[in-house]
Amino acid sequence: MLITHLAHVRRAAGLTQAALAQQVGVSRKTINTVENRVFVPSTVLALKLARVLEVPVEALFELAD
Repeated sequence: MLITHLAHVRRAAGLTQAALAQQVGVSRKTINTVENRVFVPSTVLALKLARVLEVPVEALFELAD
C-alpha cells in the first residue's frame, strides 16, 4: 500500500489542487485521486510532482510495511 503526503506538502507550498495539476500537466481530479489513494501515480507523474513541489519523491510517497 502507498502512503501519500502529497496533500500536506501541496498545502504547505500554498498550492491548490488545480494549481498543482496545471503545473504538472494533469487534471485537478488526478491530483485529488492521488491524494485520496484512489490512484497510484506513475513514476513520471511522481517525479513531476516532486520537482514542482521542490522535494524528493520520498517526501511525497512511501510504501507501507
